[in-house]
Amino acid sequence: MRNEKLIHALGNCINHCNYCADACLDEENVKMMVPCIRTDRACAEVCSSLNQLLALNFSEVSDLVKYCAKICDMCADECGKHDAQHCKDCAEACRKCAEECRNYAA
Repeated sequence: MRNEKLIHALGNCINHCNYCADACLDEENVKMMVPCIRTDRACAEVCSSLNQLLALNFSEVSDLVKYCAKICDMCADECGKHDAQHCKDCAEACRKCAEECRNYAA
């Protein structure tokens, strides 16, 4: 199944983004984490939408796949600015997801 690797990467990214956004709320300086939380939430939403369409075997997803790679890159960059382990783990999951999006689109 062509979608399998991407679907797995999307699910992993969604989980890490949701966990990271929640964990950021427990950080000492929550105001500093607002851009991270917003980006995590946006990334999880985009990945979730793409995941659902792929699960339906809907084929007209090329623009969403490109956008998903872009938002995953943005999230990885934002999370990469922070020292918290949940941010580092999220950044890694986002990078892998962006890579799978690009592989799928190739």
